[in-house]
Amino acid sequence: MIDGKPIPAVEHGCSADSPATGPKIVGARVKRTEDARLLVGKGAFVDDRRTPGLLHVAFRRSDHSHALIEQIDCEDARNMDGVVAVFSAEDLAGVNAIFATSRMKNYHATAITALARDKVRYVGEPVVAVVAESRYIAEDALELINIEFDPLPVVIDPEEAAKPSAPLLHEEAGTNILCAREFKTGDVDQAIAGAAVRVSGRFRFRRKSPLAMENRTYLAEYEAGRDELTLHSSTQVPGIVRDALSEALDIPGSRLRVISSDVGGGFGGKASLYAEEIFVAFAARQLGRPVKWTSDRMEDLASTSQGFDQIVEAELALDAEGRALALKADVIGDVGAYSIYPWTAVIEPVQVVSFLPGPYKIPNYLGRVRGVATSKPPMGPYRGVGRPTSTFVAERLMDMAARKLGMDPVELRLKNMIQPNEFPYRIGSGIVWDQCAFTECLDAACEQADYRALRARQAAARAAGHWFGIGIACYAELTGIGSRISVAPGMPINTGTETAKIAIDSTGAITAAFGVASMGQGLETTLAQVVAENLGGRVEDIRVIQGDSAAVPNATGSYASRSAVLAGGAATLAAREVKDKLVRAASHLLEASPDDLTVQDGKVTVVGTDRALTFRQLARAVYLEMGCIPAEKREELTSTRTYDPIFGTSATAAHLAVVEIDPNTYEVRVDRFVVAEDCGRLINPMIVDGQVHGGVAQGIGAALYEEVVYNDEGQNLTASLVDYIIPTATEVPSIEVVHIEKNSPTTLGGFRGMGEGGTIGAPAAIANAIADALSPLGIDIFELPVSPERLFRLIENATTDRKEFTHGYEA
Repeated sequence: MIDGKPIPAVEHGCSADSPATGPKIVGARVKRTEDARLLVGKGAFVDDRRTPGLLHVAFRRSDHSHALIEQIDCEDARNMDGVVAVFSAEDLAGVNAIFATSRMKNYHATAITALARDKVRYVGEPVVAVVAESRYIAEDALELINIEFDPLPVVIDPEEAAKPSAPLLHEEAGTNILCAREFKTGDVDQAIAGAAVRVSGRFRFRRKSPLAMENRTYLAEYEAGRDELTLHSSTQVPGIVRDALSEALDIPGSRLRVISSDVGGGFGGKASLYAEEIFVAFAARQLGRPVKWTSDRMEDLASTSQGFDQIVEAELALDAEGRALALKADVIGDVGAYSIYPWTAVIEPVQVVSFLPGPYKIPNYLGRVRGVATSKPPMGPYRGVGRPTSTFVAERLMDMAARKLGMDPVELRLKNMIQPNEFPYRIGSGIVWDQCAFTECLDAACEQADYRALRARQAAARAAGHWFGIGIACYAELTGIGSRISVAPGMPINTGTETAKIAIDSTGAITAAFGVASMGQGLETTLAQVVAENLGGRVEDIRVIQGDSAAVPNATGSYASRSAVLAGGAATLAAREVKDKLVRAASHLLEASPDDLTVQDGKVTVVGTDRALTFRQLARAVYLEMGCIPAEKREELTSTRTYDPIFGTSATAAHLAVVEIDPNTYEVRVDRFVVAEDCGRLINPMIVDGQVHGGVAQGIGAALYEEVVYNDEGQNLTASLVDYIIPTATEVPSIEVVHIEKNSPTTLGGFRGMGEGGTIGAPAAIANAIADALSPLGIDIFELPVSPERLFRLIENATTDRKEFTHGYEA
């Protein structure tokens, strides 16, 4: 009886003699629930927020790449109508500098401050901030600020900056090499010396920008009566930003909240602490009014952290049958002017050498890396983090070796790949791959593309004078890593756990809160699917809260392909616990054994009968109908659980690209692109496909178009979308995706991360396809992007060399 009435029957759709198994939720192609608001312009982006009394910030940024700040005159700006305050570093004496620390040897931390102190280290670094009644007034006031700089020697080339005699960006470090590390297994030099086949090259992956659709935006609101500060930020890491601001401003975390609601893309560029966040939070507290800053596109290209930018000298040695014997690499990573918080300068360059052996059995390995400071914006995490470069180098070497051996590049890869019966497998850098579908992905990609038919088509195209190429790239990556592995080596911050708080309230409504933050990848949908399946609820009844530092105690955010693995694991644990509580309550009310109850579609049913209770009825009985359940058996329908996958898991894919190059215009057209990927058990195949498509599109940009270019004085020559070129829909082909659904043996739910894979495999596959297309000319690809100008010079030089060779031979 509930409320004095008999327990009603509820339709549950199962026969009396067979228990309900319920519809498949995890694995279903559920439409994204967040799109209902995003597609009709009802998203809650930071810049859309309207707050009474709002002030606006504009920053006077350095136009020198390296200079001392001799004097700053702000008086005229302070006296301008509509200007509320003008700040330089000396006005922020009470704001603490933040340091991205690391336990790694040979690492040097650098201070992160809201405004530059004493000197500037890259063009675009904020020096003075104007707070005014409007953005227009603030920007006009910037023209009235006079800064006297004493220029210092330019530090722009990473190889020159690494020399002991180079001018120092950070004198306290005593060097521009902010980090250095070496990985070594076996005797590499001996193996290379005795090898039958050796291939090598000097590879360069140029710097690029994350270029999210939404620029960085921050709005701080201060409540003086409670001394509480709320920062609305377009960040991927609200919890990490909250913790850093607590330290910088000396505010307890209980009175500081960072909210990241809807975010228009991140790609790693919004996964770090920025000077502007510190300043906006400080200014709101100092002035007692809400303060907002929205980056324009030029500011974004000049000051948001950038990605990649490595020089790699690498050599691969093989025996006469094509078995890899040794791999050797020396890497210089251009990490920019500062070690970024919290990931440090280590995150990008060290991962290049960590992942270089990839999915291959290479018994002897030596990888050395140096992260070198230069007068450029800091290098930070960018979708793929180090692995696009390592995959580019390793996969180019594989193709070069195949050509030298006269082998098909697929055959050579299969000969050297870690086989299904060899897992877990430790590669030369120490990374351990769990049960990965390396060979299965490569086989599936070739089958999907009909690889033999493509080679026959290539032969016919070449006979007709066409430049037609096929490129393969295979990779492996760590995803959803747990507490035993730091996202950035040596970083002391715990990024290996995730917490879920699931509650059913007195109305029967379900709320699931997480520490992750969505940047558009569909977390509200996928996490609701995981909760629904493990709780027995309906996806449409579950409200997912994410992107809020107050949601759970350690709400770090989203990065490193962790959200589905860690948040999905935490959701599974918490949902199962709430489900157990529902079953215990229903067992008492329905007078049935828990073993005879089934939970699905938001109700608990006695198997084989029509007796059932909805979540709403159960919640009312637990919270409101005090006579229904004895006090000693009453349990709140809530659970907070933390999940730690310890080591995490690995994911893999094979990419196959088909390109054709116009011999007249040198235009590279990507005709076809196939991806066979293994991200474990799929939560939502439609969302996985979208992530693959978006990642490959960015990978095409990295391979052919996108490059941040600096001149010898450190000035950004690609500071607008006129000069910084990105692919459009016409440059991205229809992408064919094959799923190899091999459940991870090391994670709850069998999930693997996959958000970064497209950017990891695509650049290498396209580089190999271009080299394959131009192989009759003897051209190899050692530098990305293969821009029209670079391709023109490569072909023109090769054509000239061939003409000179032919002329000499005939003579």
